[in-house]
Amino acid sequence: MRFPSAIRAAQRAPLLQVLKSAAATIAAWLIAGWLLPGPLPVFAAIAALLVVQPSVNQSLSKAIERSAGVIIGVVIAVLLTLLLGSQSWVVLAAVLVAMLVAWALRASTGTGNQVAISALLVLALGASNPAYAAERIIETLIGAAIGLIVNFAIVPPVLSGPARRDVTLLGREVAASLDRLGEALPSVHTSAQLHELMLQVRLLRPMKDAAEASLKAAKESLSLNPRRSRHGDELTDIQALYERLSPVVTQVIGMTRAYFDHYDDTLADDAAVRAIAEQLHRAGHDVRLAVQTLAQSSDAPNATDAGEPAPMTSAMPALTAPLVVRPPASDHWILVGSLMEDLRRIHGELAGD
Repeated sequence: MRFPSAIRAAQRAPLLQVLKSAAATIAAWLIAGWLLPGPLPVFAAIAALLVVQPSVNQSLSKAIERSAGVIIGVVIAVLLTLLLGSQSWVVLAAVLVAMLVAWALRASTGTGNQVAISALLVLALGASNPAYAAERIIETLIGAAIGLIVNFAIVPPVLSGPARRDVTLLGREVAASLDRLGEALPSVHTSAQLHELMLQVRLLRPMKDAAEASLKAAKESLSLNPRRSRHGDELTDIQALYERLSPVVTQVIGMTRAYFDHYDDTLADDAAVRAIAEQLHRAGHDVRLAVQTLAQSSDAPNATDAGEPAPMTSAMPALTAPLVVRPPASDHWILVGSLMEDLRRIHGELAGD
């Protein structure tokens, strides 16, 4: 791994998210310092900074994680100080005990680290009496609450846009893959062209994984989000299209693989193969139609802006009935049967059966 890739993200975080984190940290510092005069409100500032997450639901989880970790860590620090005194080695003992307690409680990695960090900070600051510990717990709760309120009140993030983009791109590539296979069936190809066809269709799997990840992030962003009612229907439509496309991805890859494995030059002259090629073009049309329907139903003004513009597609479904052919007279019956079954399944998905 190159060093820059270890410290740099693939893309920048939204500027609004950075500003919200800064605002929450400053507000927590000022409010906690006003309510609890004395030591600098470091615990409140750290809590607010960590709690502002890409979604409200994640902020709530982080607030609970941070608060629980601080409470356990502070209690451990106070008890060890009362039992063992304030020697410097007690700090190391507190870290070890905190990590063991977190392990015994089966705490998450974030919570376990927070327990150890809180115990370390309390002892390092040199004031681990019960009153100080109680103030640090209250200070942390103030910071976590401020971070949660800021993320909830100031344009809580909604990630349905990336989900719509990735599902749209997936749909267009599925349609393109169907068309490529439809063009390949009635043609003669070299070995290099067949391998290129397989390489292109295999791109569908990472695109499907990216669309699934974007949908998961979009659902997460709408959980506990006050803007959920406005964007919930859109996300439902995006999810529905993805669920229709997902099995088609498997079928298209399987059809292309079957063609690759059973290819010979005489396939181009088989009437059944040519008929299946026509049905593949019709299926590609219907996939583009479904993608266009999603774009038109979206309230976003740039809903169709996901890569290159979508080609014009007739509003009428083209794959209206399963293809019926006579048993092939050639030796291609295995391939024809395989393609027919996959085509039947694609028809079922696109028709909603």
